[in-house]
Amino acid sequence: MTYSIPIISLEKLNSGDDSTYKQLGVQICRATADVGFFYIRDYGIEPALVQSALNASKTFFSFDLDIKKSVAVNQLNRGFMGVGECILPNASRHCIKEVFFWGPEQLGSASSELPLVGANNWPVFMPSLRADLEPYYQAVIKCGERLLRAIALAFNLPRDFFQSRYTSPLARGQLLHYPAPTNGLGEDGFGASAHTDFGCITLLWQDDSGGLEIQSPCHGWVSAVPIRETLVVNIGDLLSFWTGGRLRSTVHRVRNCSGHRRFSMAIFYDPSSDALIDPKDMGCRSGGPPVYAGTYIQSRNRQAFSHYSEVPDHE
Repeated sequence: MTYSIPIISLEKLNSGDDSTYKQLGVQICRATADVGFFYIRDYGIEPALVQSALNASKTFFSFDLDIKKSVAVNQLNRGFMGVGECILPNASRHCIKEVFFWGPEQLGSASSELPLVGANNWPVFMPSLRADLEPYYQAVIKCGERLLRAIALAFNLPRDFFQSRYTSPLARGQLLHYPAPTNGLGEDGFGASAHTDFGCITLLWQDDSGGLEIQSPCHGWVSAVPIRETLVVNIGDLLSFWTGGRLRSTVHRVRNCSGHRRFSMAIFYDPSSDALIDPKDMGCRSGGPPVYAGTYIQSRNRQAFSHYSEVPDHE
């Protein structure tokens, strides 16, 4: 049997018909139950929005390290994280990547008791970054909303099942830069070590460098090759938990063997921080006690990122 990552077109969703959404949801559930990953095309985001965000990413990462560190990632997980600041559980060494984190702009919430809720850490040295990212960011969020509506209908739930859990979504954005290794990667050198994503669904744009690999139980590591005009979508641990394991959160990694810099942009479309995630709501008789989305994601962040070891978190 050939292991392949499905490509799913969203073009028919323009009709807005629930039956069309449900058919798509069935395709998504089949793909994520088997593979955990799929590509989407015809997703309705103008190429110009993608290019604007990508250009901004390249400009940001081109600044000197000391300048980027002026917006060092904080306890809300907003800002710049350099090479060496991320070591994923069970990895033998740190990830070879730089990241700029941002999320929903929640001004005046920096002292909130809700995990991961607060203001962004935008760079003064690049005042255009927010405006360059925002149109793409909002377009991906709308795409995420459509995917969740399809999944809800496929589970025979109300079309707006996820809506009440996403009133203030933790739509966490990451600009990712994988520098070209100067001395080769080595056997244990990864842009991102093997891991599963923490939240519900991830929507990823990747350049044509390649390097994203997913782990198949039967086929080992399989390349998620770049396909133009697609996004890569995968299920995270929180949605897998929520569905009682019916949707799979698949282990994946990044090896930048291209010989040059690699860029990607990820939006992790997750519920509101205070949303209670209970598998029973998805029709699962068991699956563990309910968890709050923000608390769960924050706990995973604390395991992976070094900046959480420096200052105790308020939660």
